[in-house]
Order: sequence, then C-alpha cells, then structure tokens
Amino acid sequence: MGATPGDSSCGKDYGHICNAAQLLLLAIFLRDSLRIQSCCNTAYDLWRIFYTKQTFNLLTNINMHAAQRYPFFVLLISLWLSGCASLPKPFIVNDPPLTKPLAITFAKHPVIALVLGGGATRGFAHVGVLNILEEHGIQPNLVVGTSAGAVTGALYAGGIRGEQLEAVANELQQEQIADWSYSGRGVIRGELLQNFINQLLRNRPIEHLDTKFVATATDLDTGQLVIFTRGDAGLAVRASSTIPGLVSPVTINGRDYVDGGLVSNVPAALARQLGADIVIAVDVSRSITEHEQLDSTLAVLQQSLEIMQQALTRTDLSAADIVIRPPIGELPFGDFEQKSQAIKAGAAAATIAIPDIQLLLRLKSQE
Repeated sequence: MGATPGDSSCGKDYGHICNAAQLLLLAIFLRDSLRIQSCCNTAYDLWRIFYTKQTFNLLTNINMHAAQRYPFFVLLISLWLSGCASLPKPFIVNDPPLTKPLAITFAKHPVIALVLGGGATRGFAHVGVLNILEEHGIQPNLVVGTSAGAVTGALYAGGIRGEQLEAVANELQQEQIADWSYSGRGVIRGELLQNFINQLLRNRPIEHLDTKFVATATDLDTGQLVIFTRGDAGLAVRASSTIPGLVSPVTINGRDYVDGGLVSNVPAALARQLGADIVIAVDVSRSITEHEQLDSTLAVLQQSLEIMQQALTRTDLSAADIVIRPPIGELPFGDFEQKSQAIKAGAAAATIAIPDIQLLLRLKSQE
C-alpha cells in the first residue's frame, strides 16, 4: 500500500528525499566551488549508492499527492544536471543507428502513419491501441515513435503484434530494463533496454523491420529533433527513451542524444513530412490537473510544468487527423504494476476511434 501525505511512512520518505538532495548539493558545492575533485567523486558515489535507486522508486511508485511528487522529481533531476559538466562522457557505442533521410515509397495510397507518443510506463496503453487497430485490419505503413512510443513502435514494426505484443508487455519488469549505474551522467545506463529490444527483433536493423519505422531523439548539444531511420534499432530506441538526468545520454558518432519528447512528444508533423496521407496519433501524456487551490510553491511548479508540456503537445497534435487519448488518468510514470489497466484503457480509446478512422480511410481512398 502506497504512503499518503500525513502518514508516518510518508514523513520518513520526504525526510529521505531531503537528505538525498542535501547530500547532492554538498557534492556539487565541493566540486564546483572548492574544486576538490576527490571529495566530489566520493560525495557523488555515496549519494548514488545510498540514495538514488531508493529515491527513484519512491518518486515513481508511491502514492504521493500529485502536487508533491513531480516537483521533488524535477528538483532532484535539476540538481543532478547542474553537476553534469565535469562528469565523465557517456560510453560510446559501436554500430550506431543512422540519421540519414528515409526514402519512403509506397505501392498504394492512402499512406497511414501511426505516431506513438512518450509517457514512460503510461506507454503500455499503446499496446491496447495497436491490438484494436490490428483487429480491425488497420495496419500503418509507417510507425513513428518517441520514448515509450519508440519502444512499442519498434516491436510492432518488427512484427511483434497482437497477443505476442501484449504478452511481452505483461511480462516486462523494471529489473529487465533498468541497469543501475553509479558513474556517468545518469543513474540508469540504458544498455539493458537496448539489448531487450534487439533480442526481440532478432538483431535486425531498422531498415529490415517489417514496417517502416522512425525513432526520434533530441540532440543534447543543439536541442534539435533528430530521427533514426537506419541501423541498430535497439540503440535508436534507447536514445529516444533517455530521460535526462535519469538515464545516461547516448553518444552516437560523437553526438549526445536524449529523449525525443523534450522537443516533440507526439511528432505528428514529422509523420506528415515523411509522406503520410493519414496520421493517427496516440497521446499518453498527463493532462493538466484542475486544482481547487494553488497555494503552495510545489503546486504552482507542478501546474506550470503540466501547462508547458500540454502546450507543446497541442502543437504536435495539430498535424494529426485522428488523436487517440487513452483514459489512464493519474497513472504514475514509473508504475509497472498497472500495465493491464493501461493496456485496457488504450484498447477502449482505440475502439471509440475506429469509426472515424474507417470513415477517413474511405474518403482518402476516393481521392
């Protein structure tokens, strides 16, 4: 049972978070102000070993009040990023995916693009959406995925569909893809996710998948949205899913890449640019919460973050013909225990959208 505000266990949790933040601040002060590298390394090692994994599990899994959970998470990530400058460069991987332009040629029209947005474990809802589309014979010619959407999208594009895709989702546990690391620029390395994807895809590169697939990521140096169209599919998904401050950036050909959702969480316009006639977008982001009172710094910060995210998402979705929003409510971003609920919510939302999709297909086919 998760802790709630006012519980004694919750008080201990918040005390634990404050202690972790204080120790991290001390580490940053020692390194950047006093320039004591050995103290910096020691302090960071202590913080990572004793606090990081426990704090992450706490913030993503316990039942905190919404106005308290995310500001703390943002606070810790912000503190972490503030100390990134002198930390070691991330591991440079071999056989990288490529960002060459994707030559899309289709034998017949209309061309259907499915755009799967980011949302961490809320992305399990994509599985339900895909299953319903498959049941009604609606198969996209192009799949564009960001972050969690890249994970599901790559598997779908690789031919893992229907009951098999749902089985993979239901069996997935956090330990299978969270390789905790106490060095570098994040607390999760990301190689487990990369290997997980490549194993399921039988190590096929992006260009050899059953359906054309594009994964998006953000160039950490320039802030530009990039697309991976060829090469190592698992590495492309890893880059697309790299949450800054939590997962170590991925270095590909000398460039650092992080989560594509920083720039475009549901890149419907990109799908249109790549030649799609019909764009179906799936948005699993969190909606803006209406508060009776915004009378604290934490509440104002959380509301501000949600407003910024939704403003970006609205811009993204303006290029979509059909938008599917699974009703997954306040499902936490790191909750692996409610996968079945998210999948069912995705299926329910897709079922509602089927008549509109079928009508649009008929209209486009007559053009």
